[in-house]
Amino acid sequence: MAETKRRRPWLAAALALLSPGLGHVYLREWLRAVVWFGLMFAATELLVPVPPMPAEVTVTSVLEASQMAAEQVDAPSRLALFAITALSMADAYWIATRGNRQAATDEGVSCPHCGREVDEDLEFCHWCTTRLEPLE
Repeated sequence: MAETKRRRPWLAAALALLSPGLGHVYLREWLRAVVWFGLMFAATELLVPVPPMPAEVTVTSVLEASQMAAEQVDAPSRLALFAITALSMADAYWIATRGNRQAATDEGVSCPHCGREVDEDLEFCHWCTTRLEPLE
């Protein structure tokens, strides 16, 4: 039986902080990644004003134009962009945690609640005291 690779929930959340959807790419949740990327792109296009670009495009002029655009974003728009990022982080963390629990349950030797290794003879997890279902 192929062993399911466990993912790090904190890494998925940290990647989602960099860009919503990036944590889902790490988790190989492709459809969710596209949805989060698309949602952030659409929100940015709708909420962040596009500053006029100077005639001569240099790195400095692009950075200044970006800074000017960031300063023009109002508080509700900032809150919306923050909410999208926070929800993407929470979703990535939750999916990674759920996948790890499922993998532990499939292996049959780990607690479905905390994911730690348990003794098969016990009816509860000696780490978190969660009652275990008997293996058939």
